[in-house]
Amino acid sequence: MEKPEILAPAGDMEKLRFAVAYGADAVYLAGKAYGMRTASDNFTVDALAEAVAYCHERCVRAYVTVNTLPRDGEMEKLPQYLTALNDMGADALIVADLGVLRAARRFAPRCQIHVSTQTSIVNSAATAAWHELGASRVVLARELSLDEIAYIRAQTPPSLEIEAFVHGAMCMAYSGRCMLSNYLASRDANRGNCAQPCRWSYRVVEEYRPGEYMPVEEDAHGTYIFNSKDLNMLPYIDRLAAAGIGSFKIEGRAKSAYYAAVVTGAYRRAVDLYASDPARFSPPQELLDEVHKVSHREYFTGFYFGDPKTQHMDDSDYIREWDVCAVVEECDGAGNARLRHKNKFAEGDALELLMPGCAAETVRLHDMRDGDGASLPLANVPHMTVLTTLPHKAPPMSILRKKK
Repeated sequence: MEKPEILAPAGDMEKLRFAVAYGADAVYLAGKAYGMRTASDNFTVDALAEAVAYCHERCVRAYVTVNTLPRDGEMEKLPQYLTALNDMGADALIVADLGVLRAARRFAPRCQIHVSTQTSIVNSAATAAWHELGASRVVLARELSLDEIAYIRAQTPPSLEIEAFVHGAMCMAYSGRCMLSNYLASRDANRGNCAQPCRWSYRVVEEYRPGEYMPVEEDAHGTYIFNSKDLNMLPYIDRLAAAGIGSFKIEGRAKSAYYAAVVTGAYRRAVDLYASDPARFSPPQELLDEVHKVSHREYFTGFYFGDPKTQHMDDSDYIREWDVCAVVEECDGAGNARLRHKNKFAEGDALELLMPGCAAETVRLHDMRDGDGASLPLANVPHMTVLTTLPHKAPPMSILRKKK
């Protein structure tokens, strides 16, 4: 690939539209079965076909996750599902199970095969083996350093693409292969139903002192010993590309449409900036700040630069410093706009206007009216229509937000 692909999460159709609008080269999404994120709304087969068509009309690729580890009872319906994905034109299937890969090659021959990070690919011998089995892409384990990835890339045929996660939540288990959820909550993480016990607070009980719960570390709030920080590689686009990663994957199918828009948009601008002058890549601070304006945990750089300090032990809370106030539905050349309300805002508030492909700008709205044209000094009814004037034309799905 001449320029790294930006691969964005699409947990439902709204998130997909925002990811596409803000610059995704490809999206990954799932049906109602066989996907690793049952917490997302996901797509029926008919909705998947609609989503794939929507992407293709905009020159965006659509990859469907079929990456659970299904039992024999679930395998019976797999051929019908794979055939449907093949017929609707899904660009690739993301798989983690050898049996699923074998079935995909038979029942979905038009779809490329991408091998999921769940398979824990950490060496070039594994990439070669998956390539021989028919894979066109591998998603490397998140535990690799950039030096290790560069070595794997150098030892791997150019026809096999390399993908890696660059942003979002991290799993405390190796390549996400966790048994805690199944053991503690009877919810199988390897079949898409993780209860996220790594985010829980844990205490120790001594054998002869039942009922006496002691913190693992002395802290009034308890200790979140399994709770990982969030990955953020936006400042290091050049180093990711230099290591040979061809697809930059953003985690977050269960997160909001706002998250999909902001993070995809930030990486889109950063990759374009890198491509314009790779030797002098230096993203401005306002761009680096963008990913801090979504809900996130403390950021770190994962395993890319060696053994990291991965755990955030104080709490499992998200950092949420910004609210989405409204989304632009229509706006003409004079800036006359119809907004869809999301959170409370008032006339004269300092808001940020974020448009696809652009840095955010501060605006203040005046002459706000409701859908009937009546004066509206305060917008506080969810999903209401707000009529106002923006400083200039803004495309649909532009976002107005406010710092809390």
